[in-house]
Amino acid sequence: MRLFRTALALFSACAIIVLPAAQALADDGDVAWTVRTDAGAFGADRSSYTYSINPGARLDDALLVANRGTTPLTLTVYAADGYTTDTGQLDLLAKDKKSIGIGAWVHAGRDSVTIGPGASARVPFSVNVPSNAPPGDYVGGILTSLTQAATAEGINVDRRLGIRIKLRVSGALKPTLAVEDVRMDYSGTVNPFGSGDATISYTLHNTGNAVLSAKQTMSVTGPFGWLPSDAGDIAGSPELLPGESWRMSVPVKSVAPAFRLAATTVVMPLLTDASGATTSLDPVRATAGAWALPWTQLALLVALIAVVTGWFVLMRGRKTRRREREDARVREAVEAALRNAG
Repeated sequence: MRLFRTALALFSACAIIVLPAAQALADDGDVAWTVRTDAGAFGADRSSYTYSINPGARLDDALLVANRGTTPLTLTVYAADGYTTDTGQLDLLAKDKKSIGIGAWVHAGRDSVTIGPGASARVPFSVNVPSNAPPGDYVGGILTSLTQAATAEGINVDRRLGIRIKLRVSGALKPTLAVEDVRMDYSGTVNPFGSGDATISYTLHNTGNAVLSAKQTMSVTGPFGWLPSDAGDIAGSPELLPGESWRMSVPVKSVAPAFRLAATTVVMPLLTDASGATTSLDPVRATAGAWALPWTQLALLVALIAVVTGWFVLMRGRKTRRREREDARVREAVEAALRNAG
């Protein structure tokens, strides 16, 4: 069996975006290398590669790799498409996975590079965008990879260190974020004077052609907007690549069981340009309803009605019995009077 694992910049495998001097270490500490962007025509000290390019165009750039270890180092160099992981981080496809964007358009000048201890190497690469490439954002990265045998027999460890590439192909940019599959669940309380909790879940779906993140607000109200409850601060979504989805689950505390509840989700899509400036787009609203029957309160009300009804029945029965006894006494008196008169 062959197992591949990613080691990136001294932290989690999910973290593909690296700083200008990111570093990777082997398990034994003997191998270390760094990668950074080349200080070329696109500027120095870039933390990642960001380009705007026309369909059918080509550009050239380079990656700088330095061996900080004590032995020669041979690294594989390749590009790959990016994707958002379940933890909301950017990762890159493995080398054996097919790329259709960055990984297919970015070509390193060499497939591998050998670097001596303390030495550095410049690895040029080109970006060749097809003439029929649809406009919009594409995210991926260029990677250096070292495959080593692990201590377990038959297992290899693939350590990768890369830098993100964000490419915007010119044309009509259509940033669109949809809110789908909205639902609300309500959990009440046995306390007849207390409130319950609601959970609103929904899917953010990037249906446009631009990378988007989002800020969100959530509120729950009863009929006619009565008894409002707010979710407070909600963590923003990660950056979603075109076509990607992200499932949200938002708790709202202290929601009164007002029979029929309405949840309103307001999502503010955020678009980031090449300079890093963020623009807020028109908010997207979505609603969902749920029944929140106050069972404890209803049970208490039924019990109260039963007590009051029982009391009235008891009082009415007593009054009826008193009237019957009085009627009987009058009849007996009349009969006695008639007998005496005869």
